[in-house]
Amino acid sequence: MIGVVVSRADEASVAIGEQLRDIADWTNAGGAWHRDGFELREFEDWHVELDGVAAAFSDPDLVVFASRHSGDTGPLLTAHHTGNFGPGEFGGEDYALAEAAPEAHRALLDGFREHAPDEYEVGMECTHHGPTEVGAPSLFAELGSSEDEWRDDAAARAVARAILDMSGVEPQGGRSLVGFGGGHYVPRPTRIVADTEWGFGHVAAEWCLDDMGAPGEHRDTIDRAFAATDTEYAVVDGEKPGLETTIDDLGYRVVSETWVRETDGVPLDLVRALEDEFASVDDGLRFGENASGEYVIVDLPDDLWADAHSVNAERARRIARETTVAYETTENGNRVEGRSAFPDREAYDEYVQRLADLLREKYDAVEVEPDEVVVTDVAFDPDLAQDAGVPEGPKFGRLAGGQPVEVDGETVTPGDVSREQTARYRV
Repeated sequence: MIGVVVSRADEASVAIGEQLRDIADWTNAGGAWHRDGFELREFEDWHVELDGVAAAFSDPDLVVFASRHSGDTGPLLTAHHTGNFGPGEFGGEDYALAEAAPEAHRALLDGFREHAPDEYEVGMECTHHGPTEVGAPSLFAELGSSEDEWRDDAAARAVARAILDMSGVEPQGGRSLVGFGGGHYVPRPTRIVADTEWGFGHVAAEWCLDDMGAPGEHRDTIDRAFAATDTEYAVVDGEKPGLETTIDDLGYRVVSETWVRETDGVPLDLVRALEDEFASVDDGLRFGENASGEYVIVDLPDDLWADAHSVNAERARRIARETTVAYETTENGNRVEGRSAFPDREAYDEYVQRLADLLREKYDAVEVEPDEVVVTDVAFDPDLAQDAGVPEGPKFGRLAGGQPVEVDGETVTPGDVSREQTARYRV
């Protein structure tokens, strides 16, 4: 059940509550409004003062604070979790973080993007105020950023619809991250949530980290950010060696945005196994479209792939993606090289066959044999051309392009100055 908190001290909150009751059927009983999966209650106090508010509801799985957002940000719908990485100037305890709801947060942002009026932006904020002890996973669903927007019925309705769209969503349990660094409106986490299956719990912007102070002196706060988010992974914006050392000492892992994007949709136990077997994502490991289940490891025929890459780079990379579980790369993931994991030997055979098919666009003949791929090409040979008396220059070019030329009254054909060349790629 989702408990929705409406503060009578907040006109935007009241407007969202009115829209919630208007667009859905509710039953008023026991001082609250009820419908399947939801309970809505109004409070006199500001949201930031409502520590322990979950106790007012009937055992909620999630508490949503319908709230206003204040700032010089124009029309904006935003969501964030609650707590204080430093002193609690705006509700809650110092250095305390409420239980986060990354999956619900993702769903709320999806709802904002679907329902927001055209002139409204959708965004995320860092963790920056109380309450810090809600009693259940919680988040703020905010309408901003000034009185004009707080009184905008269409925007309030959009927030209400997004809240209702969270019905049935588990607050936690998916792929989640803690964030450190960046601005108040956390652009990197915002991109990641919009583009991937990963969600964010607590995010400490740069100013939050400044308020917190030396990471080594606030290990408990950092540890709480991971525990309250239910994750072992963090994304750190900028160079913060002291923070990263503290995170590592606590047993958590700092990952890059590249790592997050490359592991999107890949079972995390498989990610761990393959990074142990090969290298980390940041060192070039990439995952194919068969990234699940059993696999066999094969030393790739690097020269075969490189030749196919010279024909069509994107198609060569696509062949690797579509046939493998995972594969090693160089050049920032652009060049397949090293070893690979395939679902089975048949998938590896398909990989070789498809590379051979691509090479047929370059060579006169390509044969796939049990242990090698043999490519044959009849190509212009400058030495034969010189032997035939053809001067270097335009006539070389015409012969190489398949056109005959005249030399001292004699016709020299491309066949006269071509030689069969063969290359063998061990597979």
